[in-house]
Amino acid sequence: MKTRRLSFSVAMLFLLVVIPLLGACLWGLPVSRYLEFPPTTQYVEHAPFSPWVFAFLLLGTCLVVLPFVAWDLFHASLDRERIVTAAFFPRWGWAGVILGIVAWVLAWTRQPWCAAVQPHLFSFQWLAYILVVNALKYRKTGECMVTHRTRYWLTLFVVSAVFWWFFEYLNRFVQNWYYEGAEGVGPLEYFLRATIPFSTVLPAVLGTYELLAEGTRTGRGLEGLFSICPRRPRLLAGLALAAAVMGLAGLGIWPDFLFPLLWISPLVIIVGLQGLFGRPTLLSPLADGNWRRVYVLALSALICGFFWEMWNFYSDPKWLYSVPFVHRFQIFEMPLLGYAGYLPFGLECAVIADVFASRKADGRLGTES
Repeated sequence: MKTRRLSFSVAMLFLLVVIPLLGACLWGLPVSRYLEFPPTTQYVEHAPFSPWVFAFLLLGTCLVVLPFVAWDLFHASLDRERIVTAAFFPRWGWAGVILGIVAWVLAWTRQPWCAAVQPHLFSFQWLAYILVVNALKYRKTGECMVTHRTRYWLTLFVVSAVFWWFFEYLNRFVQNWYYEGAEGVGPLEYFLRATIPFSTVLPAVLGTYELLAEGTRTGRGLEGLFSICPRRPRLLAGLALAAAVMGLAGLGIWPDFLFPLLWISPLVIIVGLQGLFGRPTLLSPLADGNWRRVYVLALSALICGFFWEMWNFYSDPKWLYSVPFVHRFQIFEMPLLGYAGYLPFGLECAVIADVFASRKADGRLGTES
């Protein structure tokens, strides 16, 4: 069993980390540009806005997403079951509310006396968010990660930092976002200042997921939809894995055309490897027609994405976007279609938490309802 786990981990890390660099290297691109730290050099010239590409991607996204949303809303309108509050809103939840308000005001008003902590206020806002969503979950169900799975909750912060550094690495191949206000920062300071907010990503998304999945009726109507049960699942997993690997290999070669794979390929690679190794995956419930987990995870990341972009808008430092073909109709700094990337990202958060954070801590997220 340990050998299989080690083989799985090695294969996953090789495909996710080495393959993009190997593809760029074989194409003759300078490897040093992808390993620059801090990452400040801009070397990708993105294609201008294309109304045809925008319309095509918008139509495709709507055709995939809107039927699930419509069915969930329709089922919610028929569901008259009352959700009973199981406990009180805890004191540490109110502390999160106060912390969030104070950090938000200070982050957007630029008080001179708090200039030293200005770069860290974004992290305080997200710590507050994490406390509040867990407190709401506790109020609804009488338990939450903070109180009943503390070790798992703390582990998520560590895994989250590594997790988002990986996406920072992939972004070096497409350069869809970059940071403003971090100029002149040395490598160690840059690493420390970035790692702290990066560590809040998984606790925020998965805390939101648990609140929606167990504290609300969200997605209940999606538990008995159509099933997806391929006759040869390992063959399908292998083909999907091969396609995702080729996509990552070409990420630095054709960044304008393959940039969506930054969000899709890692998910396909991990799930594909799980399928080849005979493991249950996050998509396994689809064989029984249960789409709720997939839907709620995607929605959770989208909700967090809204707050990420909103709080980033007046932050210092902050990030900006440069997305080929679809960079129009911005909501805060993010172009409208960029929010679609949060949908598969929510699934990736759960898959990574299952692989790294929950083996020895309070059960496996991938098997929760």
